[in-house]
Amino acid sequence: MERQIRTCFKRYEKKFFLTKEQYEAFVKKAAPYIRPDEYGKYTICNIYYDTDNYSLIRASLEKPVYKEKLRVRSYGVPGPSDRVFVELKKKYDGVVYKRRVAMASSESEKYLANIRAVESGEQIKREIEYFMLFHGASPKVFITYDREAYQGREDPELRITFDSGIRWRTDRLSLSEGDDGLPLTDDGLILLEIKIPDACPLWLAGILSSLRITPVSFSKYGTCYKNHLIKNTDGITKKEMCLSA
Repeated sequence: MERQIRTCFKRYEKKFFLTKEQYEAFVKKAAPYIRPDEYGKYTICNIYYDTDNYSLIRASLEKPVYKEKLRVRSYGVPGPSDRVFVELKKKYDGVVYKRRVAMASSESEKYLANIRAVESGEQIKREIEYFMLFHGASPKVFITYDREAYQGREDPELRITFDSGIRWRTDRLSLSEGDDGLPLTDDGLILLEIKIPDACPLWLAGILSSLRITPVSFSKYGTCYKNHLIKNTDGITKKEMCLSA
């Protein structure tokens, strides 16, 4: 029997950049407290939706109290009938809320391209439709990376992931078009993400402190925009954007 798909998440998310040596030391120290999740190692593919002048990511980079984005995500490169997730990700006052619906890859592209009104009976779909209509969003960037994922042994809600090989492209904006792209981060750096429903466990805080791992403010889409896409915006220079961020 296929397990029930989780559609709503509420949690805190912290990000850190690690060297290979820090990654290896972290995994060794954390081994008594974590275990690989049910998927282990896999590739995540995302298509981010935005306005033609990237107003959503520009607003996000200004670090407002509330921000939101929409993306379509797959685990691996999907075939037309493989499942993908259409996700609304919102952040309010430091708390991340994620709401998503699952559908076939080919269905998701048609669904998002043909929204003309808020008409779904399902609440999350209504929110997605309102977002698309309000912002006039369309696919803008493909971002993919290789992930190694763990969960807490005692608290499965604790999620620890390591992302490497982060890459991007702005052509072939379909999840079925492969997972190739240009590198987004320095070669060798690993992005650690810690996702927790409440306070950070003491053992985890101790490991971070002992390895001198400090949090960073990092957005994959935001970094892609600032480093590669900003020249496409209307009336916003790279210097102005860096100052506002």
